[in-house]
Amino acid sequence: MSHHDHASHAPAQGEEQDPMKAIMPLIPIVLPVVGGVLIFLLAFIAVAMA
Repeated sequence: MSHHDHASHAPAQGEEQDPMKAIMPLIPIVLPVVGGVLIFLLAFIAVAMA
């Protein structure tokens, strides 16, 4: 029984690592886009307050 429990636990650790590997290639695309949106929002707030 304990061997079966250990075998069922091992794929769960692999599944936890896969989303990180899937997200990592998107970071260079998402980060500048979010930064651009943030700069636009800050500029809009500055113009609206002026």
